[in-house]
Amino acid sequence: MACRWAQMITKLSLRGAIAIASPVIARLTKSAEAISITGSQQALQSQVRRLLRSLRSLAMTIVVICCFVYANLCIATYNIAFADDQPQWQEIKGEHFLIYFTGDEKFAKESEQKAEYYYRNIALDLGYQRYSEFWLWDNRVKIYIYPDHASYIKATGQPEWSHGMANYKTKQIASYTWSEGFLESLLPHEIAHLIFRDFIGFKGEAPLWLDEGVAQWAEYSKRNFMKSQVKNIFDANSIMLVNDMMKVDFKYIQLKDVLYIRATLTKEGEPGVVFLTGDELIKNYYIQAFSMVSFLVEKYGAERFSHFCRELRDGKSFEAGLNAAYRERISGINEFQNKWREYLLNGQK
Repeated sequence: MACRWAQMITKLSLRGAIAIASPVIARLTKSAEAISITGSQQALQSQVRRLLRSLRSLAMTIVVICCFVYANLCIATYNIAFADDQPQWQEIKGEHFLIYFTGDEKFAKESEQKAEYYYRNIALDLGYQRYSEFWLWDNRVKIYIYPDHASYIKATGQPEWSHGMANYKTKQIASYTWSEGFLESLLPHEIAHLIFRDFIGFKGEAPLWLDEGVAQWAEYSKRNFMKSQVKNIFDANSIMLVNDMMKVDFKYIQLKDVLYIRATLTKEGEPGVVFLTGDELIKNYYIQAFSMVSFLVEKYGAERFSHFCRELRDGKSFEAGLNAAYRERISGINEFQNKWREYLLNGQK
């Protein structure tokens, strides 16, 4: 980072200095060349030209030296500021995780123990245990625990309401000491996201609801609560169709002042519509995502779910993946929706 920054400063400074100095030198050269000298004065003209060329070379050398001095001063200042801004990390090494912390070692140790516990259980629940040896040695996930909420927000650039975050491509999780819900909810949620994406990649046709459903399924402490929420929206005839779940794009959803109309099926199976605010639509989306993953895992088992995810990873469409993994049980999106609704009608069993 510092090296790139130095190169940028050097290039910009050099270009700026050359842009300022070059016109001045060019005007001097042009003036000398415009002098009308004849006879014995030609030798003097030649000497002046040589002098101007030397002056131009000298000026350019000075410009380059100044640029490098300026860049090095900037780099030194930047490095000092960067060092001051960063915590002095201590490290705890686990089998699959590296925990970086600054103060409360008890919380850091508990985070490491919980992370290993969630890792094994999530991989087992989702049928990934055979493929879960990719987080070893240099591939371990890094968890950064900042000393307080303010330092976490400053370092990560997250909004004020954030209490934790994960970068799925660099396999890093960040939070702060004794963050509310971190150990019980956010940590398993983000680990599940990382496991899912490591397993399935980013190129397949995995819908967003599947990713979010897996992450919420991993929050063991919330499962009963989430199932009660599913029952509530099902009883209220507010369940969205699976096709709608496949198409939701959060970028275009306004949280307030807009009502969204979605098609639904009542508990009795009759077609209907549901009116939802942006907040309600997002809430229902996440509740349904949890329920749809819960249905696939609980009804048909972790091995079939893992098979389904492998089909998506290998380039199959969502519907083709269902057909391949669940064969005669679920033959497409419509049958998936009908079987899931049966699961809800039977008390999510």
